[in-house]
Amino acid sequence: STQVSITPDKKGIYLTISIREGNKFTVKDVRLAGDLLGKEAELIQLVKLKPGDTFSSALLTESAKSIAEILGSYGYAFATINPQPDIRRELSEVDLTLVVDPGRRVYVRQVNVTGNAKTRDLVIRREMRQFESSWFDSEKIDLSKKRLGRLGYFTETDVSTQDVPGSPDQVDVNVKVAEKPTGAITLGAGFSSTEKLILSAGINQENAFGTGTAVGLNFSLGKINQSLALSNYDPYFTEDGISRFTDLYYRSSKPLYYTGDPDYQIKSVGSNIKFGVPYTEVDRVFFGTGFEVFQIQSSINTPTPYLNYMQDYGIAAPGYPATLNTYNVPITIGWSRDGRDSALIPSSGSLQQLNAEVGTPVGNMMFYRLFGQYQKYHSFSKGNILSFNGEVGYGEAYGKYPFPITKNYYVGGIGSVRGYAPGSLGPTYVNTYTGLNQPTGGQSKIVTNVEYTVPVPGSGVDKTLRVFGFVDGGNVYNENINLVLRYSYGLGLSWISPLGPLKFSYGIPIKSLPTDNVQRLQFQVGTAF
Repeated sequence: STQVSITPDKKGIYLTISIREGNKFTVKDVRLAGDLLGKEAELIQLVKLKPGDTFSSALLTESAKSIAEILGSYGYAFATINPQPDIRRELSEVDLTLVVDPGRRVYVRQVNVTGNAKTRDLVIRREMRQFESSWFDSEKIDLSKKRLGRLGYFTETDVSTQDVPGSPDQVDVNVKVAEKPTGAITLGAGFSSTEKLILSAGINQENAFGTGTAVGLNFSLGKINQSLALSNYDPYFTEDGISRFTDLYYRSSKPLYYTGDPDYQIKSVGSNIKFGVPYTEVDRVFFGTGFEVFQIQSSINTPTPYLNYMQDYGIAAPGYPATLNTYNVPITIGWSRDGRDSALIPSSGSLQQLNAEVGTPVGNMMFYRLFGQYQKYHSFSKGNILSFNGEVGYGEAYGKYPFPITKNYYVGGIGSVRGYAPGSLGPTYVNTYTGLNQPTGGQSKIVTNVEYTVPVPGSGVDKTLRVFGFVDGGNVYNENINLVLRYSYGLGLSWISPLGPLKFSYGIPIKSLPTDNVQRLQFQVGTAF
């Protein structure tokens, strides 16, 4: 029963609903009826209620939905499932009959694409797994939607079906996308006590001319750090989906947070090429090679770890100045499985990656680096998303020379363990010039992240602005991996802006040490973690 009363100020009403729950009912029997298309054994497995279970209307509805979906994968787009319970109240029992009507088998007349003002039709259609003039398949339509989401070009993707008037055995598939800005031109200037004047600029386009190809040109110019990088990624280097990535770069820098003699420099120049070969809808293997040259120029205040590294290459007790040149011709191999529903704003599915880089005897840097990553996303009601990220990395030398210090892993900052300065965790050395502890990175790393994301109150269905809470853990190590992690927690804001995905976070270290380089407020231009 329902009772209605007026509030004392007569501006509102109270609704009081009385509910009598009644007895629980037990499922006595479950069967299917109707036109089962000879697939009764397959369909009965989709019923989530079994004899002896407590009756649940939610599970009954879910069972009917699962049967309709599997029939949809056989071309029956308009299958209806009508549950008919036979209730015996005196025994608190119920017999369930699900009457199946598959309807007429239909095929797709045409696929219509709308909303792509910049992206070419070809870029969208090559991701479609539901083809025109073929039988309707709900699984292929769902897969097509996920593949479009993983492109990262769209904030929204919607794939729906529409009856063809006068043709009961035909449907049209309508693909509607909402494009996001995929290009960015950045110009910047800054000043710091160590770098003095810093200039930077970049042009990056994830979807150049609507072709799906990504290109980038970036440079920075400062007193300590200078860089120039060109990159190109073609997801369809061949028509059957083999991708190609190439880059060319030059960098001149100093170790992280180094302050000392300005004559000390680390320079690198190199180029890489990598191909990705798909072998399932979500799996891809990678292989590639490259060429890298590293030059370390020492001075009187060169950090001790770098002096030791130079001595291992035969430059004993280097004088000042001294120069070490190393070069690397690496082979890279990898595997990825991307089952996420979106690359931009993932809410379900998982991502798994394994990668290896091996320095070959063609160069004088003989080493290997292994890296693994696992991400998992689970969506709750009202746009709430729980996400997990785990990363491990390990490196070792296999020749007469040590593991390249220029290949060390770094952990700290947004993207790894928030609340700490970027790259500041792990082994350190004492800078003889300043007396401060400064990070060197390490040969192995561990990173874990847990995030819970919710829409900004009042934003409705807008997914571009969200807030999140997080707990991070991680560290880097050299020879001794003691699995001691540093942790942090905090809150943040994620925004899909016209400049690209932005993340702002406020992280609080857990049990920080006096030597820690704490940096609570941080931001990042990038994706998920």
